[in-house]
Amino acid sequence: MIPFSPPFVDEDVIKEVTDSLNSGWITTGPKVKALEEEVAAYTGVSNALCVNSMTSGLMLMLRWFGVEAGDEVIVPAYTYSATALAVMNIGGTPVMVDIEDDFSISVDKIREAINERTKVIVPVDIAGWPCDYDAINALVRDPEIVSLFSPSNEAQRKLGRIVVISDSAHSIGACYKGKKTGLLTDVTIFSFHAVKNVTTAEGGGICLNLPKPFDNQEVYDFLRVYSLNGQTKDAFTKTKAGGWRYDIIYQGLKINMPDICAAIGLVQLKKYNDDLLKERKRVFEHYNDIFSVYDWAILPPYENEERRSSCHIYPLRIKEITEEQRDEIIDHITEEGVSVNVHFVPMPMLTLFKNEGFDINDYPNTFKQYKGEISLPIYPQLTDREVSIVGDAVIKSYQKVVC
Repeated sequence: MIPFSPPFVDEDVIKEVTDSLNSGWITTGPKVKALEEEVAAYTGVSNALCVNSMTSGLMLMLRWFGVEAGDEVIVPAYTYSATALAVMNIGGTPVMVDIEDDFSISVDKIREAINERTKVIVPVDIAGWPCDYDAINALVRDPEIVSLFSPSNEAQRKLGRIVVISDSAHSIGACYKGKKTGLLTDVTIFSFHAVKNVTTAEGGGICLNLPKPFDNQEVYDFLRVYSLNGQTKDAFTKTKAGGWRYDIIYQGLKINMPDICAAIGLVQLKKYNDDLLKERKRVFEHYNDIFSVYDWAILPPYENEERRSSCHIYPLRIKEITEEQRDEIIDHITEEGVSVNVHFVPMPMLTLFKNEGFDINDYPNTFKQYKGEISLPIYPQLTDREVSIVGDAVIKSYQKVVC
C-alpha cells in the first residue's frame, strides 16, 4: 500500500524532539519562540504567533477583530469545515460563496455577498494555490464597499474596512506576484497539522501583516497573552527566579503550542525550500507528465506568471464524470494498493451546514469541481517509481469505470 500522506520525520527531527525531552521543558518555551522567528523570517512578516491549530488561530483573530453575534464572515463553500466552524464557534455567521475553476474563491461572488454586517473575508488557498489577492485586497478598499462597513470596536474603527484573513493552511511556500503567502493579506494563518507541508504534529502559525496605524508587535503581544488564558506570563517565564507572580487580564483562550511540537517544525522549516518543497515539486511535475497526455484529466494549477503552488495536494479532476463514477474509480485505485483522498466534501453537503440552511445547489461550480476530484499522494518520501505506480493505478481504474 502506498500511503496518502505520512509525516516527514528524519533523524534531525528526532534529535530536536529528544532535545526538548532531555531539557525537561516540553510546553511553550524557547523552541516555540524560535519557530515563530523562523516563520516570520521565512514569510517576511514582522511577527508570527504559533498556536495549537489553524482553527484556533482563526478563532483568535476573529475574537481580536471583535466578531460577534450578527456579524458575517465570507468563506468559500469549497474548503474544510474548520474554516466555517471557527466563525460559528465565536458566535459569528459564515456566509458561503462559490469558487472558480482553479478552486479559489470567486471575487465576484464575494462582492455580491458583502453587506453592512460583513466584517471579515477568509479566502482559502486550496491545495496550496494562492487566491487572486490583488483583486480581493482591491475589493475591500473599494470606496463603495468601504462605505458599507460598520465598525463596532476599536480594531474595526482603526482598520476602517473589512479585514482579510487568509486561510493558508495548505500554502506555506506558495507565491503570488513575487510575494510569499504570509505577506499577501492583513493576516495569514498556516496549518502545521501532521499532513501539512511543514508539521508540528498539531499546530498553526499566525502571520501579522496589518497596515498602519496598527503596531504588529503590539498586536502580537496581545495575541500571545490571549492564547494563554489571558495570562500575563507563560509557564516558562514563571519558572524564572522571582517570576511566579502573574495576572489574568483577558478572558482568553488556551491554544498555545508546546515546545515538543515546535521542535518538529523548527527542523522542517529550515529544510523546507531546499529539500521538502523541492521534492513536492518533483512529485507534482511527475504527475503532470503522466496525466497531461490524457484528455480526460484536468491537471491542477501549478504555476504561471503570477502564482506558484506549494504543492500541498495534487487534486486531479476527471472530466465529465458523476460523483458516483468518481467514487467507483477511487474504490478501484484502493484495490491497486494506492491510498487516495478527496479534498473536500463541500460544506453545504455536510449535515451540520445543511441543517443551517446551506444547499449545494446554490454553489454549482463548487459541486462541479468536487464531483470529479481525486487527491493523489504527494510528499517528499514518495519515489519516482511510486509516483508511476499511482499514475498507473489511476489510469487503469478510470478505464475500468468509464471506458
